[in-house]
Amino acid sequence: METMLVPPWLEPLLNTTFFTVCRAHGDAARSECNMYCLDCNCDAFCFYCRSSRHKSHQVIQIRRSSYHDVVRVSEIQKVLDISGVQTYVINSARVLFLNERPQPKAGKGVAHICEICGRSLLDPFRFCSLGCKLVGIKRNGDASFILEAKNEVVMGRDEGISRRVIISSSSSREEEELREGSQQDIYPPTPPPPPSNARRRKGIPHRAPFGS
Repeated sequence: METMLVPPWLEPLLNTTFFTVCRAHGDAARSECNMYCLDCNCDAFCFYCRSSRHKSHQVIQIRRSSYHDVVRVSEIQKVLDISGVQTYVINSARVLFLNERPQPKAGKGVAHICEICGRSLLDPFRFCSLGCKLVGIKRNGDASFILEAKNEVVMGRDEGISRRVIISSSSSREEEELREGSQQDIYPPTPPPPPSNARRRKGIPHRAPFGS
């Protein structure tokens, strides 16, 4: 059941250590290992390794925020269902955290907390990170990372809506035609008015003579 809800590359991704120096390109400017290949499902690599070994593969880039690994929503949502995970805006980009972050016990008055680690959340989400969602799936099985199942439900709903719209529009068109036909039967067309005569030019008025 878990394999149907979680892609095989996700758990190795969450356990990977990023931002180490690449052994092959240590002297280069962009030698930090902040890339991960979803097709190879192996260790992190740098920008130059991507150009030479993973040019045509599915690769995502990992970034850092306060010494924690994050990934941009625009990248990860193409390959993963991230619903239920809290997102944040950092440096004008919306991101989410890969794993849970240590935090003191949430204080009183916190409205939303992560179901797994208890971290306080800004919005009404279930999890603070991809790692916590993975734990939640293993425990309860009531969530999924797979996009196909979600897309099938959405596509089915969209097809149903479009089908109802087509049926509704065709039926309304038929009703409109019937309505127009009935009006033509009940109210015969009014004949055009006869042509009016040309207006005659008035003569010059004459004043009556005064009496003597």
